[in-house]
Amino acid sequence: MLKEFQEFISRGNVMDLAVAVIIGAAFSKIVDSLVNDIIMPIIGAIFGGLDFNNYFLPLSSAVNATSLAEAKKQGAVFAYGSFITVALNFIILAFIIFLMVKAVNNLRKRLEREKPAAPAAAPPPADVALLTEIRDLLARK
Repeated sequence: MLKEFQEFISRGNVMDLAVAVIIGAAFSKIVDSLVNDIIMPIIGAIFGGLDFNNYFLPLSSAVNATSLAEAKKQGAVFAYGSFITVALNFIILAFIIFLMVKAVNNLRKRLEREKPAAPAAAPPPADVALLTEIRDLLARK
């Protein structure tokens, strides 16, 4: 069982997947920063100058805080601003991945078009052609 596990881990696809997950996690942090530090403050300014992550509806009468973190300490809240931020993160990440996949597919198509055509197979030598003809004649009888 240990040997099978070693073979599984040493396959190229598993290592490629591990690298992709690590790069994806790092890329996700970049997108999070883009959304939280650049896009959401602009949207927050449009919607009244507040931090969009702090948009919430209190679900308890005990909640009277103005920030989400403090409101969560006081009771239950409906944090729709955080959800919208996460949804926007997903949409941006999905769009960027779409663009990357599209670019890779276009590159593959271009490389396939530029690939030189396979040379035509050389005709077999005369003795091989003669033997093939004899074999075919004997097969018909």
